[in-house]
Amino acid sequence: MRKLDQIRTRVLKALEGLSPHLTYHSVDHTLDVVRESERIAAEEGISGDGDLFLLKVAALYHDTGFLETYAGHEERSCEIFMRDAVHFGLTDAEKDSVKALIMATRVPQKPSTLLERIICDADLDYLGRSDFLDIGARLKQEFLHYHIVKDDQDWERLQLQFLKNHRYHTASSQRLREPLKQHNYQQLL
Repeated sequence: MRKLDQIRTRVLKALEGLSPHLTYHSVDHTLDVVRESERIAAEEGISGDGDLFLLKVAALYHDTGFLETYAGHEERSCEIFMRDAVHFGLTDAEKDSVKALIMATRVPQKPSTLLERIICDADLDYLGRSDFLDIGARLKQEFLHYHIVKDDQDWERLQLQFLKNHRYHTASSQRLREPLKQHNYQQLL
């Protein structure tokens, strides 16, 4: 996994350049998505080093586009990945897989493969966790700064609608996260 260490170091160094106003889409979020991707992959029976490698690379790069833009950051994340990929000796098929995984995280999520379902669930894993309110507060702060919501009422409406419409895509997340997500939703009503 030496190549993964090299990629991780490169991405985390680059993410030091994120705006401090990205209170949710931060290094912490990226590391959380990597961790949760690995956990969900194990739960879903993904054991091949190749698949796990691609999943972790995509998790590391999935929000790097925020270094350059807010809207359309997934496409920019793919561009940043492709610029960096020349240093990592990846095949064209591996590059295509990583780009597809990154793009799968775009909301609304429409994953078509198991790996895409895993990264999507990892990206929004916090919705069904006990730290939901704390992480949500960081997202609210970010959304207010970037004028995605205009006030608390707008935020609450958006968050309730998002939770109502969200679905986990893997059996393990449905089993392990959906009950607490429903509890979190009820808490907001």
